[in-house]
Formats: sequence, C-alpha cells, structure tokens
Amino acid sequence: MQFLFYLRWSFVLYTILCTTLQYENSTASILPCEDLLMGQYFCKDPDIDTETQAEVNCNPKSKTTLTECIIAEGIECIPENSDVPHTHNGTEVGFHMAVPCRWTNGYKFETALLLSVFLGMFGVDRFYLGYPAIGLLKFSTMGFFFLGQLIDILLIALQVVKPSDGSEYIMNYFGVGLSHVQADNDTYIKPDESWNLS
Repeated sequence: MQFLFYLRWSFVLYTILCTTLQYENSTASILPCEDLLMGQYFCKDPDIDTETQAEVNCNPKSKTTLTECIIAEGIECIPENSDVPHTHNGTEVGFHMAVPCRWTNGYKFETALLLSVFLGMFGVDRFYLGYPAIGLLKFSTMGFFFLGQLIDILLIALQVVKPSDGSEYIMNYFGVGLSHVQADNDTYIKPDESWNLS
C-alpha cells in the first residue's frame, strides 16, 4: 500500500517536472519581436512633414527615425519592453525599427541655388549655407573672379555642397533629389561566372 502511495506521488512529481521543463524550453525558443524574419512583420512608412518634405522626428546625429512594426497574425514573440511571449493578431505593434531619414534644418535648395546664380560673386550663397570664411573670400575677390561662382553653382546644383550643420536641403518631395548608393554588410552582390569561386 505504501509502495503504491510513493509510486503515485513520484509519478505526479515527474509529470510536474516534465511540464515545467517543457514550458521553459518552449519559452526559451521564442524570439524577441526584433529578431523575426522578413515577412513575419511589416513596418509602417515614417510620417512626412508637409512643410519640409522630410521624415518627422529625424535624429540629427544618427539620421534615423523610429517607425512602428506590426507583427503578422499568429506569430508568437516577445514584444518590445516586455519579457512575456505574446501571440499577435496582425494589428499590434511588436517593436520599433530605426529607418534612415533626411534631417532638415531650414535651408531650401531653391534659395541656395538662386543665391548662387545671382549673388554668388558676393558670397551670399556661402553665407546662407553657413560658410562665412569662404563667403568673405568670395566677396573680396568677386567670386574668385567669377570662376568660384560658376563652380559653386555646379556644386550646389549637384548637391555636393550642403549646409554646414550637416542637414539636408528642403526640397519638393517629388522634385530633384540625390541619393548616394552605398554598399554595407546587408548588400548582396550577385556572383559572376568569371569569378570562378570553386
């Protein structure tokens, strides 16, 4: 009789232990929402300021802004600022992702270009963009005898010369824009047959 009592309680303890270990293993394999794969979430487009045509709340140092990412329906993950796994219904924000943005600080592209064309020989364009030393030099030499004015017109038109504070020009959203394409660790390079990778 006592043997059956011990046998029954050992079975109960064994079941509790197995259930606890199974729960710990299942929660250990659940990822934070930030580590989900593409297709398991989608991120909203950042809000655009209608006056500057740039993203709202752009960080001037990192040139990124946070956007909400919605987790797909039925995906279980650990949301941002939480330790408890949650199964999402397809409308809930799981985390915020930093996306690149354009930081503007009030300098208009059209104004800089017009100042360079009409008053560039006096250095007004460089004063406007925050380069007072070059502006003074252009003023005292009549725009380096008009050659510096011509060069500045080209540099501003090609957006090589930007405001001195590191910001971007305010320009129409569907207007002329220049984006530098760069390679990073996430860039995929398609192998060429001539590389002979074997």
